[in-house]
Amino acid sequence: MSRLEQPAETTHELRRPGRWIALAVLVLAVLLVAVDATVLGLATPFLTEDLKPSGTQLLWIGDVYSFVIAGLLVSMGSLGDRIGRKKLLLTGAMAFGAVSVFNAYASSPEMMILARALLGVAGATLMPSTLALIRNLFQDPRERSLAIGIWGAMASAGAAVGPVVGGFLLEHFWWGSVFLINLPVMAVLVVVGVKMIPESKNPAPGPWDLVSVALSFIGMIGVVYAVKELAAHGTSWGVAVVGLGGLAALCWFVRRQLTLPAPLLDMRLFHHRGFSGAVLADLLTILGLSGLVFFLSQFLQLVQGRGPLEAGLAELPAAVGAVTAGLIAGVAARRYSVRSVVSGGLGAIGLALAAVTLFHRETAYPLIGVVLLIVGVGAGFAFTVTSDVILSSVPKEQAGSAGAVSETAYELGAALGIALLGSIVTGVYQDFATPRGVPSANASAAHESLGGAVEAAHGLPAQQAGALISAAQESFVEGLRIAAGVGAAVLLATAVAAWFLLRGQKLEDGIVHQ
Repeated sequence: MSRLEQPAETTHELRRPGRWIALAVLVLAVLLVAVDATVLGLATPFLTEDLKPSGTQLLWIGDVYSFVIAGLLVSMGSLGDRIGRKKLLLTGAMAFGAVSVFNAYASSPEMMILARALLGVAGATLMPSTLALIRNLFQDPRERSLAIGIWGAMASAGAAVGPVVGGFLLEHFWWGSVFLINLPVMAVLVVVGVKMIPESKNPAPGPWDLVSVALSFIGMIGVVYAVKELAAHGTSWGVAVVGLGGLAALCWFVRRQLTLPAPLLDMRLFHHRGFSGAVLADLLTILGLSGLVFFLSQFLQLVQGRGPLEAGLAELPAAVGAVTAGLIAGVAARRYSVRSVVSGGLGAIGLALAAVTLFHRETAYPLIGVVLLIVGVGAGFAFTVTSDVILSSVPKEQAGSAGAVSETAYELGAALGIALLGSIVTGVYQDFATPRGVPSANASAAHESLGGAVEAAHGLPAQQAGALISAAQESFVEGLRIAAGVGAAVLLATAVAAWFLLRGQKLEDGIVHQ
């Protein structure tokens, strides 16, 4: 049927009035999550000084959010398909704002870890809902590509706004203020979203299988926790039991989905090579990137001595590159090919990470800025196109589940990346030799984290303090270089794999009738 022959209701569905205003509201949710993720890294030195977490606790503060959100995304995406994606989005936004207050006023490392975990529960409701609603708002594939590009660009803009706004707040207020910036964004999202976002859900979803929910959560948490502990402390019977238990739960989850008449996640989606390739590319890309992102703010502040606002501004090139590339990624993928854009983007990130292996304490900013710009451009191209491929591969009724798989790959990659690459940085860092004459209590605190070393140097004679900080900084940078090298290898291998897995994959071009 030609476009002129379409019935009125189909045309209305394809060109839903107010869809761009609705999109503007949806990207506020993306900003909410992206800002929260970036300000934590910027606030880490201040948080470390105030709460005095151990090195292990600091890693948990950094990655427990991703652990929990990865464990719940599939369940929440499926829940949105059933009860309504708008309802789940607005409920999650209100919860996200409320738990942000808990984060801001955490008074101990244990309380902060709990607060970050609860934030993960709320965050798990946001990202799948936004992607699924975009899938249903924009039926024209070219419009949807642009909408996804804007969605990804705003996530990158959030990554830029977070450090700049967070840096300003950290220079004028206490570290908890960086979490309170979520509140006005949440308020606008809820007030405007109630009127502007249309509800959508699967018309025949079937029951929400609680056994599958439990298996998904237990399996994800078990596997990620085991990887984290293995990287940090080596093998042990306890870690092996938890890891094998997680794998068993995931295997049981998969078998159960294949037998349920209304599965929590339709495993047949993975039979589509483009879908599977895009998901794998997202997971491995974030795994390779996350260690750099988590530790770069500490490098800029605690190694190079920049203030928090200056450090936030220094990270802007990555966001500028990602926003620019995200907006033109759909056009580039149609003009050339999906696999060339995705593989080229991943290869660019890999080469940029390889350049980080050349960093040292006095590395000039132009090199840092160029590396960040290339990372942003590569990520903008790769993530926008893979998100489009994932959403285009499924019927719109399953958009929530597809969006959840996409975000699960993202969050699981972040959790594994911080666990593996973060553990490399921490392990290398803790091996530095304590300068002669430093008291054992100060030396013990210095070996916990770089922020701990700066704090431990206070009160020491100037010569000892300088020697301690210098040794700690050199060790930290060495760990960062090694982790970046591992990340570069992962990204370059992923670029090659994407070239083969996405062979023949094309973005939809024109109206697709449902």
